[in-house]
Amino acid sequence: MTVTELTPTAAYKVTGPRVLRSEWAKFWSLRSSWITLGVAVVLLVVFGAIASATYSPGATAQGGPPGADSGDQDAVSLALLGVTFASLAVGVLGVLLSAGEYTTGMIRSTLTAVPRRLPVLWSKTAVIGPVILVLTTLGALAAFQLGTLGLDGEKIALSLGDDGVLRSLAGAGLYLALVAVAGVALGVLLRSSAGAIAVLVGVLLILPGLASLLPDSLYDTINPYFPSNAGSAMYALHQSSDALSPGAGLAVFAGWVALILAGAAWRLTKSDA
Repeated sequence: MTVTELTPTAAYKVTGPRVLRSEWAKFWSLRSSWITLGVAVVLLVVFGAIASATYSPGATAQGGPPGADSGDQDAVSLALLGVTFASLAVGVLGVLLSAGEYTTGMIRSTLTAVPRRLPVLWSKTAVIGPVILVLTTLGALAAFQLGTLGLDGEKIALSLGDDGVLRSLAGAGLYLALVAVAGVALGVLLRSSAGAIAVLVGVLLILPGLASLLPDSLYDTINPYFPSNAGSAMYALHQSSDALSPGAGLAVFAGWVALILAGAAWRLTKSDA
C-alpha cells in the first residue's frame, strides 16, 4: 500500500477537533438554537429592565448606604430578575441539542461516525457552554446598564465599578452556562426531550418548594444546597445569612452538573442508541 493510498484514510480520521466542529455545525444549523438563544437573552434583558424601571423605593427598608442595606433588593438583583426564566430557556436548548438526536434517530449516525461516543458528549457541552456564557453575560450587562436608567437617583443605584457588580453579572452568565450543560447531560441520560425538560423544571423550580414541607431544622440545613439555590448564590451581590457564598455556590452547583454528566457518560457508553 502506498503513501498516496493512506492519505484519504488519514483525512477522515476521527479526532476531537473534528467532532467539535461537527457539533458546532449541528448546533448552529438548528433553527431552535437561534430561537431559544434569542428568547433567553430577551427574557434576561427585558425582565431586568422592567424590574428596574418599575422599582418602588417605598418597598425597601430606609437607612444605610446606597446599594448595600437597602432592603432585600439592589440594582443587581433587579437587573438579574430574568435569570430564572432565562435558565429554563437555556436548559431546554441543552436538552434539545442532545435528546433531539434520539428523537430524530440521528444519534445512530452520530455514534457510527464517532464510535468512542464520549467525545460526542464532551463536544456538545464544549459548544453550548461557552456560547451561553458569552451571550448571557452580555445580556446581564445589558440588563444592568438599562436598569441604571430606571434607577437613576435611587438609593439602590449602582455602577459597574462598584464592589461585586461585575462578579455578580459574570456569575449569572456562568450559572446559565452550567444550566445549559446540565440540560445536555439530562438529554443524554434520559433520551427523551419531554422527560429531560420535566426533570430540569422540577429540579430548578419545584424541588425547593416541595422541600419546604420538611421539618424546619432539616429544611434550613439542606436548602442552600439545592441546585437552584446554590446557583443563585453564584450571582448574588450580597450574601444572606442562610445562603452559600458565591464560591461555595459555584462549587455545589458545578458538583450537581458534574454528577449529571457522569450519569450521562455512563449511559452513553453502556447503552445502545
